[in-house]
Amino acid sequence: MTVPPSAPPSSSPPDPLRDPWIVPMRRALAEAARAPGTGDVPVGAVVLSADGTVLGTGHNEREATGDPTAHAEILALRAAARTVGEWRLTDCTLVVTLEPCTMCAGAIVLSRVDRVVYGARDAKAGAAGSLWDVVRDRRLNHRPEVITGVLEADCATLLTAFFRDR
Repeated sequence: MTVPPSAPPSSSPPDPLRDPWIVPMRRALAEAARAPGTGDVPVGAVVLSADGTVLGTGHNEREATGDPTAHAEILALRAAARTVGEWRLTDCTLVVTLEPCTMCAGAIVLSRVDRVVYGARDAKAGAAGSLWDVVRDRRLNHRPEVITGVLEADCATLLTAFFRDR
């Protein structure tokens, strides 16, 4: 499976909230494209430092490893924590192709990332604003910024193609 091409440039005005995350989202899409080779749902994630350095990447590996927690976000957060040498990922951003589930949203809060950027919404299991909003729950001690809809059509197309082939 290949990463879908991004939409052609449009005449729409620049989007200062989402445009800075296009290149990292393309990296997450490339990571997601690796998952179907083992039968995994194509979700990819990248953790970036404040200066944009990639600290960790991951793609779904539940089928490949038999591990129910092997979601792209969890694997990317684990890799980033190894890179920085601690579990607190302050000043970091998680970029992921699909809205995180409740498990991943909990890990995001616990890891203390500053920001979550995602592409496609997940109306059935999303926990960053769609079905639940774990990452911005006022009862929790950490609430990262959430930016949605970055390359949303590309992210959704990759998932749709995967499930259509099934």
